[in-house]
Amino acid sequence: MSKNKKILKRLLWIFAIIFIVLNLVAIFHSYKFTHFDDSKKEKTKDPKNLTMEQKISTLIFGINNPKPINEKTPSSQFETIILDSNKKIECWNIQTINPKGTVILFHGFAGSKSSMLDKAEIFKELGFNTFLVDFMGSGGSEGNQTTIGFFEAKQVKTSFDYLAKKGEKNIFLFGTSMGSVAIMKAVSEYGIKPKGIIIECPFGSMYKTVCARFKMMNVPTFPMAGLLVFWGGIQNSFWAYKHNPIEYAKKITCPTLLMYGLLDEKVSKAEIEEIFLNLAGPKELKIYKNAVHENYLTKYKNEWRNDISEFIKRK
Repeated sequence: MSKNKKILKRLLWIFAIIFIVLNLVAIFHSYKFTHFDDSKKEKTKDPKNLTMEQKISTLIFGINNPKPINEKTPSSQFETIILDSNKKIECWNIQTINPKGTVILFHGFAGSKSSMLDKAEIFKELGFNTFLVDFMGSGGSEGNQTTIGFFEAKQVKTSFDYLAKKGEKNIFLFGTSMGSVAIMKAVSEYGIKPKGIIIECPFGSMYKTVCARFKMMNVPTFPMAGLLVFWGGIQNSFWAYKHNPIEYAKKITCPTLLMYGLLDEKVSKAEIEEIFLNLAGPKELKIYKNAVHENYLTKYKNEWRNDISEFIKRK
């Protein structure tokens, strides 16, 4: 065998080994990202808050992703309801006197319904019943799996249908981050017809949101971001490259209030602008200049309350 052929063969073996190793790492990381565990380990912080040592550890060993729990319960009387969807999901039904309707609230990735209580309180002040939902894998709901809004969309539909069958006609859907994406997919693909939707910081596509996490750690997105999206979808039985809220927006004809923090490090302004452009119905965009990917009540409680109130009044 000639020297050049030996070198070529060696290079092919090296590339094959690298390819296999990268895929094994992607399989491991995508599983940890989409499956919560029951350990008592501290949840991995946002990439922007990690030290260099912690970033290296995360890249090697993956994130710590304990199952989200409900750390508190509503301060007023409530009913716990279990709904049968693609998974059994636990919900809190909070009633008010002479309600104007019901707002269903959906949390973000690695969150639970208790994280929505502060916003539910504002909707209650505005005269609405509230219905808070734990997505599958979170809080009191079944399983340990999350699909970043893909299968959670069915749980949005189940929650909406439950209230609609009980005679509620004035239903608004509220979601933050992953919750927003699940709402968009549910309205787009299942044809539910809420009075309006209020969505905070939805990502543009599954691939874009994975890339954003790599960028926050100052790590190149190629090829690992693509491999994570591929294997994450395979492991969870869906084609993740088609999980695309920018496309979902084209079939959303109900009134929509889209909210965004201008300093958001996980969702770009370009993604939000493309989603807003594609929304097919009446729409409004509210931007909070000093907010990141966070609870907007932290810095903008009064403005957020007013934006929500004015949107609902016009519907």
